[in-house]
Amino acid sequence: MLQKIRKHTNSIAFVNALKITIAAVVPVIFFSWLGYFTIGFAVALGAFFAFPTDIPSSIRHKINGLFVASLIFAGINILVNIFIPYPIIFYPFLTALLFLASMLTVYGQRATMVSFSALLAISLSFAHIHEGWDILIYAGYTFAGGMFFLLVSLIFHYLQPHRYAEIELAAVIKLTAKYLKLRGDLWSPGANRQKITEKQLNLQVEVNTIHENLRKVLFSDKINSGISAQSKKMLIAFITLVEIQELALSTSFDHDKLQGYFKKNPEVLLAYQNLAYKLANRLNKLAKSVHKPVAYSSKHDINDALKKLEKGIQIYKNDPHVTDRTEGVLMLTNMSKYAKNQVEKIRIVDRAFSMAVKSFDFKERNNNLEKFLTPQYYPIRTLIENLSFSSTLFRHSLRLTCTIMVGFIIGQFLPFQNVYWILMTIVVIMRPGYGLTKERSYNRIFGTVLGAIIAFGIVSLVKNNTAISIFAIMCMLIGISFTQSNYKVGATFITMYVVFVYGIVTPNIYEVIQFRIIDSVVGATLAFLANYFLWPSWEFLSTKPFVTRSVEANRDYLKEIAVFYNNKGIVSLDYRLARKKAFIEIGNLMTSFQRMLQEPKSKQALLPQINKLAVMNHSLLSATASLGTYIQSHETTSASDAFNFIVDTVIKKLTAAVAILKGEPFIFDSEKDEEALTLRFQELKKVREKLYADQNSQLESETDDYRQEVQLVIEQLTWMNNISDNILKVTKEFVSGNHL
Repeated sequence: MLQKIRKHTNSIAFVNALKITIAAVVPVIFFSWLGYFTIGFAVALGAFFAFPTDIPSSIRHKINGLFVASLIFAGINILVNIFIPYPIIFYPFLTALLFLASMLTVYGQRATMVSFSALLAISLSFAHIHEGWDILIYAGYTFAGGMFFLLVSLIFHYLQPHRYAEIELAAVIKLTAKYLKLRGDLWSPGANRQKITEKQLNLQVEVNTIHENLRKVLFSDKINSGISAQSKKMLIAFITLVEIQELALSTSFDHDKLQGYFKKNPEVLLAYQNLAYKLANRLNKLAKSVHKPVAYSSKHDINDALKKLEKGIQIYKNDPHVTDRTEGVLMLTNMSKYAKNQVEKIRIVDRAFSMAVKSFDFKERNNNLEKFLTPQYYPIRTLIENLSFSSTLFRHSLRLTCTIMVGFIIGQFLPFQNVYWILMTIVVIMRPGYGLTKERSYNRIFGTVLGAIIAFGIVSLVKNNTAISIFAIMCMLIGISFTQSNYKVGATFITMYVVFVYGIVTPNIYEVIQFRIIDSVVGATLAFLANYFLWPSWEFLSTKPFVTRSVEANRDYLKEIAVFYNNKGIVSLDYRLARKKAFIEIGNLMTSFQRMLQEPKSKQALLPQINKLAVMNHSLLSATASLGTYIQSHETTSASDAFNFIVDTVIKKLTAAVAILKGEPFIFDSEKDEEALTLRFQELKKVREKLYADQNSQLESETDDYRQEVQLVIEQLTWMNNISDNILKVTKEFVSGNHL
């Protein structure tokens, strides 16, 4: 229990909750002490509005973003108060304001958070209507609240400038360890490999998110302000972790074939699996040392596991009962080299945290880091391009605007105490996808009822306002820290916080609880119904772009690997960007698939095809990464004409699949290409057969390396060709199903 509490208090969510709790509570206490509670409350609201926009970024972007966002929120309050006395003007104005605020989401993550806060600001502006100069004064207080939150955020940053990166780095190390553990699970006899692959895909989504957050912080800091010792070790660790992830994905084998091949020598495969588990365990222990100045001592557990694998391979080589051992030895040797490579990369992470890496080369590997960051610009063209029903964000904005307007009208004409609670519930709950909105609706209602019951019991027993205030602050801190990870828990504590606050300022607490529950139920119901009936964004209608981008990204990654194989030299920036995009797009495709699983069965059209495409794209990425990592880590021969022809054919098939998905014409003579493809594969197989001709000869070093290269290249090319065939086939089924 204590470990779970410690883990939560060390999380980014808790740190962020602590920032907004301080930024909101301090003004209320200070101004209440001076006798100006309403001023303190207005400043606290401004801090609340600014809080969601404080996302991972460079200091410059943080300051600019929070400053502009605070101006927006203050401006919204001014406009609402100016127009509300004139209903004929106000209702069209409010509709337009809601829609425009909702459409800000087209500009990315920070704009999405500004949009959310802007909608909250609109909702809460109805809680306190002002006139005359009070409008500007109140808006000034909310702006001051935003600036105070910025000050608190900057203080947190400068007190512990690397805190965020350290927490996220520890998290991604643990996720990478989990990924390696799943790779090890694949080697268990009778393992459910389809289920393990799905877990890997789900894990990829989480890893991609943290990778992107870390890029924003670590790369931006290096670009803008150079590199400190602490930043250097985290940057080393992060870049190496990305490579570990790629290498883990690339160690792909036909497990059924290998299980059959080594049926009489299972100890070799078990040794490889044991090493995978040791590597995962090593990373888990490394994650705990991120905040410590001294690195964890491995006690040679990895070295022992690696020696056992090498010993098993040697025993297999010398086993007199194995007559045709050449292919098996090459497979095992490839596995051993991958394992050694992975061990070395984990040691780099280890040395980074002990600062044993003194001469890490930033000049070649880390030039043009800004290319890995999402550009921060907001052209009006992006907004205009999304003003159509083909845009999911446009439909969501329209749906959200209509729902809030209906909630506002209901609150105005029916005897609801606080109409803004209905509006806030809609804003907080409503998401573009049906599944998430449904889940949040249920959690909001459950949390509101449970929180109201618990808080009412406490308020009934405790009559001391100081004690209630302390309870309120604690509930606020806990509730906000759980809002993202567990909305049910977050809603429970936030409701308790609201009840405690009203318990201090109003005597009729029962009525407050009653209206809080009713308003939440009304808002949640409206949000749920709107997502189902008003221009619904069923995932099967918007999955095609995710499939398209994933196939394109895999194709472009394969192109860069082919270029590297032909030219050799240093890994190019284009190669690394293509790799990054391929990993991100497979995660986005899997996220889309997960959203579809949350929707009604009747709306899960083409679910089997989408699942197949997600798994096949993951397999293609695995095969491509396997080829890429091998070429990077070995001295290879020149790429043959047969290799280039086969790769070009695979790229043609993927390009054809993209064209089908986009509804574009394409030319692909499958029969002609397949004949030529067969000839090229035969060429490569003849080379392999020639190398295997003398089964009893010793495997000389150079010949052995060449055999390994030929073996791996043929395996991966065969696999990629088969996968591209299946992608093309399932893509046709998917597109024809979309047209039904």
